[in-house]
Amino acid sequence: MPPCLLQSTPYKGLFILVLLFVALEYIFNTVSETRTDIFNSSTKVEFLEKSAIHYGPLLKTLLFKAYSKNMSCIQQARRLNSQAHLKAGNFAVSISNLDYVVTIPPFLIWNITEIYTNNYSVESPASTFSNKVNIDNGTSELERSSQDGTLCPDVSQNLYGRVQIQTYPVPSVQTLESRFSWLQPGGHWAPSNCTVEKKVAIIIPFRSRGEHLLLFLQHMHPFLKKQQLDYTIFVVEQDGEGPFNRAMLMNIGYIEGLKARTYDCFIFHDVDLLPEDDRNLYTCPEQPRHMSVAVDMFNYRLPYPAIFGGVSAISRAHFKLLNGFSNSFWGWGGEDDDMSNRIRHHQLYISRYPITIARYTMLTHKKDLPNPHRYDVLRKGQQLFDTDGLNSLKYQLLMRKEKLLYTWILVKLSSQHRR
Repeated sequence: MPPCLLQSTPYKGLFILVLLFVALEYIFNTVSETRTDIFNSSTKVEFLEKSAIHYGPLLKTLLFKAYSKNMSCIQQARRLNSQAHLKAGNFAVSISNLDYVVTIPPFLIWNITEIYTNNYSVESPASTFSNKVNIDNGTSELERSSQDGTLCPDVSQNLYGRVQIQTYPVPSVQTLESRFSWLQPGGHWAPSNCTVEKKVAIIIPFRSRGEHLLLFLQHMHPFLKKQQLDYTIFVVEQDGEGPFNRAMLMNIGYIEGLKARTYDCFIFHDVDLLPEDDRNLYTCPEQPRHMSVAVDMFNYRLPYPAIFGGVSAISRAHFKLLNGFSNSFWGWGGEDDDMSNRIRHHQLYISRYPITIARYTMLTHKKDLPNPHRYDVLRKGQQLFDTDGLNSLKYQLLMRKEKLLYTWILVKLSSQHRR
């Protein structure tokens, strides 16, 4: 055997031995802490309040892929978490020096609970969803919903993970209307055999992206139906050739949507982003959620910690508290960073699903020119949170029509919002 191998073998063996000890210590500590939490608590929530915060390094790496440039922020994030007194039943440890947290998806919570309580066995994603256990009464959500015939399960049993992204050929409107004949006018659908607790509005700010809209509708209607949501898609189109104001269109979508129904959750969605995993639930957790965490164009990595663009979910109550988006951003960029600042200003947190689930494909398109004044507006934003938003929104409604595939809202924007 070569001398170099003889010299390296003991070190390799020692390194492996150390890794084994670290892994064993981590496993024993996690199991003992979790067992204590479960058997000393009267509810599932109390267990989650402790287990969610105390993720070990291995699970955190697997779920969140906290690569090297984020590692230096973990200690600061832990201090933020301890100061914030989060309801940790829905959150995992933050991996940034900014105020955001990683939301534990419901199916992951159930899998973690199952490991230590042996309430049921996981054989596939479908069996996980269909056998969600309610610790209080020992019955599954599906069993409970079938007993009273009214309540849909929190998570559909039809979800399996990655879904196919089809970008060619671009379908016609007639093809989609024939394919999705199960839709109700306005791009609405809800399960017929049970009642969904919360209603979801999907708001699409739009102008001159006809092919993207058709691909989006082709992908999203089956995607949302599979999640068994009570949802409606709103396409809010800006009339005219002036600078595009994405934020105002989203504010308008919120206002116009509430004229039709009392929606509980609003998903603000760019038309060129398609979700790749059906476990990325189109619902609103307790905190505002940035949904498009990992986009193929950015190599499935978060561009920067405070980002809130692309696709985001905000509850009706929080959107009202935040005064919506700023109306002052004309042209590309700035409005999402301003919303990120609003969220922190109101002592809320940006939540995210793990980077392995919140994945999106971006449809190719010509990039809009950035607004050269966006940073000036952004710097002044904190002084305008209470006066620039929903309470200052002015627009002219030119057309509102319930098509089969979506509710179309055509508006003319007021230029008085320009600064």
